[in-house]
Amino acid sequence: MNILMVYQSVIDMCASFFTLLTAVFEVDGTRLSPTSSYDQFVCHFWITRQQLWYFISASTYGILMTAFDRYIAVMYPVWYNNHVRAICVRLLIIVITCE
Repeated sequence: MNILMVYQSVIDMCASFFTLLTAVFEVDGTRLSPTSSYDQFVCHFWITRQQLWYFISASTYGILMTAFDRYIAVMYPVWYNNHVRAICVRLLIIVITCE
């Protein structure tokens, strides 16, 4: 459970950081060149705020994982204590983050 809380905190911190960055550094997209690699990067990742949406999606999945973990722990406490290990939770975090 602590791993899920740390995961959620880190993801929310990153989302807050990128929200602050996109609010402070606004880019005018009218002078971007379609042939420049830097301009393409700015267009696809900064103007669309794609990295922010990645963090928001990961945060949503983290909340879902925490809710599911707590549900299993409350409904099946003996099974949970015998079968759920920190490795399983870490594996879920890696799988969801890689999506």
